[in-house]
Amino acid sequence: MKFALFAVAFFITLSLQRTLQHRTDQTDFGAPLQFKKDGTFQISIFEDLHFGENAWDSWGPQQDLNSVKVINQVLDAEKGPGLVVLNGDLITGENTYLENSTAYVDQIVGPLVERGLSWASTYGNHDHSFNVTGATILDRERRWPNARTMRMVFGDDAGVSNYYLAVYDPACASPDVCAPELLLWFFDSRGGWHYQQKDAEGNKIGQPDWVDVSVVNWFTQTNAELTNKYQKTIPSLAFVHIPTNASLALQEAGVDGHRQPGIDDDAPLAQQAQGWCPDGRDDGTCAYGGQDVPFMQAVTTTPGLIAVFSGHDHGDTWCYKWDGVLPGMTVAGNGLNLCFGQHTGYGGYGSWERGSRQVLVTLDKLKEEQAVETWIRLESGNVVGHVSLNATYGQDRYPKTPNTKTSCPTCNYTVVTPIPGTKRKRALSDPVDL
Repeated sequence: MKFALFAVAFFITLSLQRTLQHRTDQTDFGAPLQFKKDGTFQISIFEDLHFGENAWDSWGPQQDLNSVKVINQVLDAEKGPGLVVLNGDLITGENTYLENSTAYVDQIVGPLVERGLSWASTYGNHDHSFNVTGATILDRERRWPNARTMRMVFGDDAGVSNYYLAVYDPACASPDVCAPELLLWFFDSRGGWHYQQKDAEGNKIGQPDWVDVSVVNWFTQTNAELTNKYQKTIPSLAFVHIPTNASLALQEAGVDGHRQPGIDDDAPLAQQAQGWCPDGRDDGTCAYGGQDVPFMQAVTTTPGLIAVFSGHDHGDTWCYKWDGVLPGMTVAGNGLNLCFGQHTGYGGYGSWERGSRQVLVTLDKLKEEQAVETWIRLESGNVVGHVSLNATYGQDRYPKTPNTKTSCPTCNYTVVTPIPGTKRKRALSDPVDL
């Protein structure tokens, strides 16, 4: 059984490599993203795939095959989104070897490449580990056609997946003469471990888990430059793997199943800078360091930013409109929507039914009210949590989201456990140090 699963995974990768031409030109990002002729642009978000867990056991490769099945089923049901977003934790880096860690990318993007779909990634805490990092994953992604993941901010503390993509009107002949109708911002919230680094005692070195201030500065400056260039506010969406402290504050204020439909099982959720001290220590003595405050200030003061989409907490799938100052917070919300996706992969903790958050942007609603529609497509084919992120979201009533679970006898379900000495969570009950 174990050999058969290895053989299937190897065959999938080998077949893709033989039938599809790898791309080596790093400057070729393909045609610009555009709305369809009917004025719509749909995004499918796949969260927390966690490929590569326990490759030496039968259940590890089986989970990866199940995850590919979820991707295929969602894409078949949604019939060709304009962009797929892989929103962090593509790989469970703790379980990978240096020589094979990025090969899992080929399995992940196989269904996208076969359909000719474009995709863009953010990297999560499990994508940054001793044997894998966002930089090595990016190199692997860029071998394939239609990969739009890139790196626009450099520096030791910046992370990797910080960039933006522009989406244009279908009538736009060339981006050189048109203003974008929509901007998509991608951020690396880092976390995990520094790549191939150990301290004097031979221990892996932890990496901060928040959007670095250098990235925040790049974001605010770049957005201002784009606004000045086109002489207008361009509506935008953002993607980051680890949610900010605002999501925790909203959760503690109370998630209403009818007004913020979705699962709310990860409570309290794990946010950026959890377990860190304000002075930068990570020794288990502090609950939260506040290092994500500059990022929260940036997203709440960016005109036209409609929503920020996160993952990381597999048991949370709601959207919440952030208005005003919340208890324990110093940053005031401006109506920005903070949304979780749906745990997509069979890797990682939890047995909630797998699925993918969908985001539908239409030119008319974007221009009239800066609103978007969003829903979750489950592996079963069912659609739950269909809402409109408009001016009255948070007041409107919607059906509650059923908390359905996946039955998979061949899968190994792990539980969320605290990292000893800290209040942070990890997705593996017993990560292996390779």
